[in-house]
Amino acid sequence: MVTEEHTDETEQTKPNNVAEQQSDSDSDERRWYAIHTYSGYENKVKSHLEARIASMDMRTKIFRVIVPMEEEVEIKQGQRRTVQRKVFPGYVLVEMIMSDEAWYVVRNTPGVTSFVGSGNRPVPLQESEIKSILKQVTKETEKPKAKISFAKGQSVRVIDGPFTEFIGTVSDINIDRNKVTVLVSFFGRETPVVLDFLQIEKI
Repeated sequence: MVTEEHTDETEQTKPNNVAEQQSDSDSDERRWYAIHTYSGYENKVKSHLEARIASMDMRTKIFRVIVPMEEEVEIKQGQRRTVQRKVFPGYVLVEMIMSDEAWYVVRNTPGVTSFVGSGNRPVPLQESEIKSILKQVTKETEKPKAKISFAKGQSVRVIDGPFTEFIGTVSDINIDRNKVTVLVSFFGRETPVVLDFLQIEKI
């Protein structure tokens, strides 16, 4: 288990003139960077970093810290529930103006292991990448994705409805409607039956 001792040591880490490695045109530009964190520490890193930004008066250099999340519908034991899932486990995104001081504040935040980049040089995310990510995590009205344990071609058992106990093969999955088409055999022929995700289970 990771403890705070790891991060005490990293407080000695020096930026090695990170700002000088950025081009002149980028030096005062707000850009998004990805930082790698200890597994499972993404939200803690976000909280720690936001506290450091406030206490070290870095709000004019470090602007936003996000852990990209999306809602997912999980089906367990016949029950459907909505859960939050990290889009990029082990990573936190930071919008900042890169400088030695800003680098130091972020890099020495408890739980942070490194910036994503080339060698010791943080590389900003492409504009198209971050636009896609931000669009994805701000779709508040979008229906959550369903997390299912079966795939096309797999055998499943029907556990609810008039076809209970029938064994069939998944032929189509409609995530948007939470429906699945299963080919079941009766009277000697295969017939497609449309069922809810909750009505079947993987064999």
